[in-house]
Amino acid sequence: MGITLTPARRIDARMVAHDWSWARDNRAAIQAHWEARRAERPAMFNGTVLMLRRWSLTEGVLEAELFEAEYAALTALKDWGFPDGSVLNVFAAAVPRTRDGTFLLGEMGPHTAAAGRVYFPCGTPDPTDIGAEGRVDLAASALRELREETGLVAPQGSNQEPDPGWIVVRDGGLMALLRPVQLAEDEAVVRERIAAHLAAEDEPELSAIVGVRTSSDLDPARMPGFVRHYLASVLAGRSAESAEAAAGFAARICGETRT
Repeated sequence: MGITLTPARRIDARMVAHDWSWARDNRAAIQAHWEARRAERPAMFNGTVLMLRRWSLTEGVLEAELFEAEYAALTALKDWGFPDGSVLNVFAAAVPRTRDGTFLLGEMGPHTAAAGRVYFPCGTPDPTDIGAEGRVDLAASALRELREETGLVAPQGSNQEPDPGWIVVRDGGLMALLRPVQLAEDEAVVRERIAAHLAAEDEPELSAIVGVRTSSDLDPARMPGFVRHYLASVLAGRSAESAEAAAGFAARICGETRT
């Protein structure tokens, strides 16, 4: 199955207890792999992350069951090509677009696990995203990563502005939950703000900001498939749209792309 895009108006995620048998059965190999990865990038940290055990998408509502796992196990799962199909690597990402129509992505710094890769500001959810009664706030996770990596704060929407909703992107063992964020300033101004934020960081996660305005800006060598597929679907046939209308595009792409 190829990459699929599906709109969702709401995400209902909650924690469950789960014994991840693949990680347990492969603990020694996972640990060896982690030590090898750490030797390459000592800044990597084996913390607790949240992964997806079970999900359903009905009438625009994504219901998801998440469980706690070690980052080392998730790293091995990804590096080995997702050999266990019973779980998914899930994460939420803000998709910032400037007033003049540029999507802004970050190039990961050399000390990170994904050094050199270019994608939207994001991070794997962790226990700090767990709220009352085990609910997981993935919108807050996406906006937190946006703020931490770029210094940007998503504008507060008014009651008259439509909720941008989500786009659920499936690509093999990966599920990316994309949340459009329409910025109120042009690209040049936003870039200056991000540059100031990165300059103030001792060790910023991002080494550069990459702008995408047309399909020719998509970079297969550095951008993951889910990023290219999503942006291509948005950019196709929409070159004449104004940036002011971009925040409402999520509900309009239903059924456009399923390959």
